Amino acid sequence: MEAPKTKATSKRRFKMPSAFTILFFIIVLVAILTWVIPAGQYATDKAGNIIAHTYKSVTANPQGIWDVMMAPVYGMVGNDATEGAISISLFILVIGGFLGVVNRTRALDDGIGAVVKRFKGKEKALIPVLMTLFALGGTTYGMAEETIAFYPLLIPVMIGVGFDSLVAVAIVLVGSQVGCLASTVNPFATGVASQTLNLSMGVGLFPRLILWVLTLAISIWYVYRYASKIEKDPSRSLVYSQRTEDLQRFSVPAGAADVKMTGRQKAVIWLFGLTFLMMIMGLVPWQSISSKWTFFESTTKWLTSIPVLGNLLGSDMVPMGDWYFGEITMLFLFMSIVIMFVYHMKENDYIDAFIKGMSEFMSVAIIVAVARGIQVIMNDGLITDTVLHWGEMGLKGLSESVFIVITYIFYIPMSFLIPSTSGLASATMGIIGPMGKFAGVDGSVVITAYQAASGWVNLITPTSGVVMGALAIAHVNISVWWKWIAKLMIYLFIVTAVFLGVLALF
Repeated sequence: MEAPKTKATSKRRFKMPSAFTILFFIIVLVAILTWVIPAGQYATDKAGNIIAHTYKSVTANPQGIWDVMMAPVYGMVGNDATEGAISISLFILVIGGFLGVVNRTRALDDGIGAVVKRFKGKEKALIPVLMTLFALGGTTYGMAEETIAFYPLLIPVMIGVGFDSLVAVAIVLVGSQVGCLASTVNPFATGVASQTLNLSMGVGLFPRLILWVLTLAISIWYVYRYASKIEKDPSRSLVYSQRTEDLQRFSVPAGAADVKMTGRQKAVIWLFGLTFLMMIMGLVPWQSISSKWTFFESTTKWLTSIPVLGNLLGSDMVPMGDWYFGEITMLFLFMSIVIMFVYHMKENDYIDAFIKGMSEFMSVAIIVAVARGIQVIMNDGLITDTVLHWGEMGLKGLSESVFIVITYIFYIPMSFLIPSTSGLASATMGIIGPMGKFAGVDGSVVITAYQAASGWVNLITPTSGVVMGALAIAHVNISVWWKWIAKLMIYLFIVTAVFLGVLALF
C-alpha cells in the first residue's frame, strides 16, 4: 500500500509564472494605480516629443476591467494614445520563418560541425573561433534556444581533448549571451526597444559594436585561460569529481567527424550572412552620419528612374539608410524565398519550414503586444506623464553617467522579473527612454543599458530554459556554474557600467 503523503512532501514547489502571466498582473496593477496616481500631461512639439518643464495636472481617467482586457488588443493594433506593436510582431514572425527555412537546410548545424572537424587537433583554437560565431548569432538575431543542438556536439570534443564540460558550455552559452548583451541589431532586444522609442535600430550601432568587441574579448580570455589551466592540470577543473563519469557518458557521436557541408549549404550560409549585412546597411542612417554619404539614395533614385526597370523594381523603393521595420521584414521574407530556390527546396517543404519557424516565435510576438498593453493603460489612464514628471524632479542635478549606470542596475532585477527581452523592452522603455531625455541621455544609450543588463542576467538566471537546458545536458549543477562564472560576471558588469558612463557623456 502506498505510504500517506506527509505535509512536507505534499507541498508544491513554487514555480515562476510565465512572462504572459507576469505582464498581465502588471497591467492589472497599473490599472489600479490609475485610480491612485494623479493624472497629468506634458506639452509636446510638432514631432510629438515631450517638452520639459511643461507638466500640468488634468482630470483623472481611471482604467477599469474593460480597459484591462482591451489593453493587449490595443497593444498589438494601437489606439489614439499608443502605437501598436503590429510592425515589430510581424517582423518577429517573419524572421522566425526565415530561421525556420535556414534550419531546415541544416546549414548552421553542419557549418559548426565542419568548423569543429577543421580544427581537430587544435581544439583550443576553437574557443575564440566558435565564441565569435555564437556571439555574432547573439548580437544579430538573439541566438539562444537554437544553441541547444550544439552542446551534444561540443561537450564530447572538449572532454576528449582534456578540457571539461564547463568549457563546452561556456563556448556556446557565454558566446551567444555576450552577443545578446551587446546586441547590435537583435530584433528581439534592440528592435523592440528602438520601435518603442521610434528610433531606427541603426542609431547607436557603432557604440554597441565597440561594446560587443570589448565584452567578447574579455569572455574569450576568461574561457581560454580556464581551458589552459585544466589542460595542464585536470584536477583544477570544477567538475573534476565527475570526470570519470563524463568520460563514460560523453563520447564523440558516430559520424560527427564525417560532417561535410554541401555546396548548397555553403550558399545558404553566405546568404544568411548577406541578409544580416543588408539589414545593417539598410538601418544605418548614413546621411545623418555625413551629409556627403548619399550613395544609396542617389543609386535608388537612378534605378527607379530607368524606364521599365524602375517599374519592375518598384517606384516606392526605400534607399538603404532609411529602412525601418517594414523594409527589413520584406528583406527576410525575400531572402527566405531566395534560399528556397538556391537550396532547391520544394515549395511545400519551404512553406512547412517557414510556418513552423513562425510558430516557434509566436509567443514572442504576442508577448510584445501584451507588454505594450502596460503602456496603453498608463497612457489612457493619463499617468505616464505624471511618472515622467516625478522622474524629471528626481533627476535634477543628476549627471548623465550616474543616470545611465542607475538605469543599467535597474534593469538587472527587472530582467529576472520579466525574462523576455522583448517583453521587458515593451513594458519599460516608454518610461525609461523619456526619462533619459530629461537627464540628457540619448535614447539609444538607454537601449544599450537595457539590453546589456538583460544579456548579463541571461548568463546565470535559473528561470532561463537555455541556461538550465545547457547545464542539464552537461550534467553540471547550477551552483557549480555560478561559481565558475562569478568573476566573469563581475568583469562584464564593471566594463559595461564604465562603458555606459563614458558613452552617456557624448
